[in-house]
Amino acid sequence: MEQHRTRPRQQGPRRGAPRAPLPPQAGRRPATAERRPAPGMSRPAPAAPPRQLPNPRLTGLGGGLFCAAAMFLLGFLDDLLLGASLTVYGVLFLPVAALTALWVRGGDLLTAPVVVPIAFAAGLLTVADGGGGFLGGLMGLVTGLSTQAGWLYGGTLVAGAIVLVRRARIIRRRRRV
Repeated sequence: MEQHRTRPRQQGPRRGAPRAPLPPQAGRRPATAERRPAPGMSRPAPAAPPRQLPNPRLTGLGGGLFCAAAMFLLGFLDDLLLGASLTVYGVLFLPVAALTALWVRGGDLLTAPVVVPIAFAAGLLTVADGGGGFLGGLMGLVTGLSTQAGWLYGGTLVAGAIVLVRRARIIRRRRRV
């Protein structure tokens, strides 16, 4: 009995055939275009690029980890240096929320307003006034969340506003193209 091919033939070079050279990467010249200075001549110093603020692009998970780690560290430092001042902790939460919303990449923008309150609660564990044991710590966390709700809502609002502005700019840029 005769068996027919079920897959169509693949177009293109077969295995083992020489491949076409890849195009050069962005910002790099091909090796053949590199110029070497003549003997006795010095190469001019490259111009220093202008200083820019860091512009990392974090994934949704990376933004959440950054925010949680930063709040945990700031809460620990607040407890160590200032005796667990909840007001200082709330004030420090606002720039961390803004940085998280600014640094998360465009595809994961909607995760920033979600992870920011979670990170607030994670860092609050270090500054919450916990009595003794697990239940005392849990009671201190609940008390801290209820008394510091203004800072929590404010930071979430900051992150949400930044995300909305960034998302509107992305949509406007796509419509132009």
